[in-house]
Order: sequence, then C-alpha cells, then structure tokens
Amino acid sequence: MATLYVENVPDELYLSLRKRARENRKSIAAEIISLLERHIPTDAELKRRQQFYERMETFRTRKHSVRGPHQPVEAMLREDRER
Repeated sequence: MATLYVENVPDELYLSLRKRARENRKSIAAEIISLLERHIPTDAELKRRQQFYERMETFRTRKHSVRGPHQPVEAMLREDRER
C-alpha cells in the first residue's frame, strides 16, 4: 500500500478536515482515505459506470411493445378529457 504525504495544507481546510474526522469518529488519515474513495473513481469503478451507461442506452433506445390489456397513455388521457 502506498503512502501519501501532503504539505502546505491551508489551516482552514485542515481544521475542517479534523472536525469532520472527529464527527465521523475517524482519524484524519482514515477520513482522507474515505473522501478519496468516495470522490476518486478507480479504473474498475469507471468500467462499471461505463457498462451501466451502455445498458441504459440500450434500454432507452429499445422499442417497447405495449403488453396486456392496457391502453396507451394518450388514449387514457383523451378518454379522461372527454368525460
């Protein structure tokens, strides 16, 4: 596992980070790792997202047939307006 050292962290940012770590009952290092995991996607995460977007695009462009005894939405709206 790699080690990361950060210098010249602005005081205000450090104090906010320390406060957040205390609120989450973590060390500052653990809080930083948590933030990095949450906001910096790994290659595996990017691949998973790309696959998701591809599946959604396939779903979005697929022609959906109306199944069952249901009327199209337009017909139901027209029928409701004519009451």
